[in-house]
Amino acid sequence: MKQIKILGLGAGDMDQLPLGVYRSLKNDQTVYVRTKDHPVISTLEEEGVTFHSFDSIYEKHDQFEAVYKEIVSFLLEKAEETDIVYAVPGHPLVAEKTVQLLMEKDREGVVSIEIGGGQSFIDSIFQALRIDPIEGFQLLDGTALDRSSIQLRNHLIIGQVYDTFSASEVKLTLMDILPYDYPIKIVTAAGSSLENIKEIELHDLDREMDLNNLTSIYVPPVGEEKILHKEFSQLRRIIAELRGPNGCPWDKKQTHESLRKYLLEESYELVEAINEGDIDHIIEELGDVLLQVMLHSQIGEDDGYFSIDDVIEGISDKMIRRHPHVFGEEQAESVDDVMKHWQNAKKKEAKEEKESVLAGINLALPHLMQAFELQKKAAKVGFDWPNVEEAWEKVKEEILEFQAELEEANNKEKIENEFGDVLFSLVNIARFYKVDPELAIFQTNKKFIKRFSYIEEKVKEAGKEWSQFSLEELDGYWNEAKRKN
Repeated sequence: MKQIKILGLGAGDMDQLPLGVYRSLKNDQTVYVRTKDHPVISTLEEEGVTFHSFDSIYEKHDQFEAVYKEIVSFLLEKAEETDIVYAVPGHPLVAEKTVQLLMEKDREGVVSIEIGGGQSFIDSIFQALRIDPIEGFQLLDGTALDRSSIQLRNHLIIGQVYDTFSASEVKLTLMDILPYDYPIKIVTAAGSSLENIKEIELHDLDREMDLNNLTSIYVPPVGEEKILHKEFSQLRRIIAELRGPNGCPWDKKQTHESLRKYLLEESYELVEAINEGDIDHIIEELGDVLLQVMLHSQIGEDDGYFSIDDVIEGISDKMIRRHPHVFGEEQAESVDDVMKHWQNAKKKEAKEEKESVLAGINLALPHLMQAFELQKKAAKVGFDWPNVEEAWEKVKEEILEFQAELEEANNKEKIENEFGDVLFSLVNIARFYKVDPELAIFQTNKKFIKRFSYIEEKVKEAGKEWSQFSLEELDGYWNEAKRKN
């Protein structure tokens, strides 16, 4: 098996190049380099070292991943013929994707890899910026920057910011979580005679034209609490403090039981915001629902039973289990296929076989929703009308029975039962037409409030008492409101 020896060219000029690496480079006839865009290359060429660079490959592809794969493929092909030397900027094991890919091939037994060392740019950046890494720092790849990975309380160093395009992508990602004028630093050739540090505001990052292969971006830790309010960890910290020893008396007093009504209220307020189509209102109400989740989770953590981590883990596991067509090998071409996968996953999750077909219905649901779910469960085993026409006949039958009971008018409980049967049969109609009965009555209530408010305005404008209006007059206002809405 042939060998690829990987050497690091250091972070800057010849003064930073380790002696052992220098000797290895001088002793080899041809050295393959990822890029010639490095200060030591020209000096070594003057000393007779021959380099074969892959700069032309960068021009062939739009994505860095394709560049790296082609470079590795070329190196593996050459390594079949003879041992070769491959040199990269900095240290081979720091921010070098091609090296990571080659090491994968080494683990697979395709090629033998030897790491020859080299000085990393990280030490030089710490020195140039005069920061202590023990305070906490992150090193991230600018070509694949993920906002969810960024920890704003740490020193953040972003490498691989070669050009205006990569700088623009980094800027847009950072501006999702930082103010547009947040101060950052562009660090070039740290530790060398060409070292340059320039402080700019974040929005100017992609306007800097001197970005190159030796450029890194430094983002100082965020100290202003307001900026951190987009961070989930900050929300968790706030909730913990509210229920902490010096927190809010109301929050400290709450239990799972006492918070139940607030979860229902906030959920319905969110539904109302969605119906209104008001984005700002939706954001606010989603926050209120999330607050309830966080409070319940903090109570669980305070009591020693569970935390928000368990909640997140549970829902993450469930989503993966119930979407085998996304995270597994199953296929789903339609919504019906998805629902089959969902139901199959639910069956596998069941801890024990439930005796009743109706088992599992949430008894805390509003009763219209509960009726809807009961009918869905019964329908799955064939207990259902074959068509909506027969369901309508059942509605008519129940109305007649209700009217008959009203004529006797001597048993309130029977009247309530017959009226309940009417509602239940109407819920069945809603199910046939794929109408959510709970949302339907919610919208009707909202519509009634709006129209009745119009009548109230008219009564107030007239300067009279309600009793001074006839039903016909009030009904006239109602019809006006209907025409307006």
